[in-house]
Amino acid sequence: MSTHSMTPVEDAMRIKINQALNPTNLEIFNDSSMHSHHKAMQDSLSKETHFRLVITSEAFRSKMQPARHRMVYALLKEELEKAGGIHALQLRTRTPEEEARIIAQEQVEKGEHVADLEQK
Repeated sequence: MSTHSMTPVEDAMRIKINQALNPTNLEIFNDSSMHSHHKAMQDSLSKETHFRLVITSEAFRSKMQPARHRMVYALLKEELEKAGGIHALQLRTRTPEEEARIIAQEQVEKGEHVADLEQK
């Protein structure tokens, strides 16, 4: 049995983000398969080149989106610079309060009322 991970880039991202940002929510989506036909990816052997991240963390409090993104880019500098590493990174960064507002808005749009949800 091999001890090598099938997702070393994703694993490294998860470890670094969890350690540095202590997120209350971290979602990592590997979209590489949707981009494998692109000319720039034709010689790449990596299956981990395109990612979408959703990160909710107190560490983002009082920071604008560009500063939040710079924080994440700095954490993932090695993965972004490495040959065969991350080619594209889409970020959605939020504070817990921002995430709560978004969830509440989505529930309103679905016709669910907050009082109804609290009773479930």
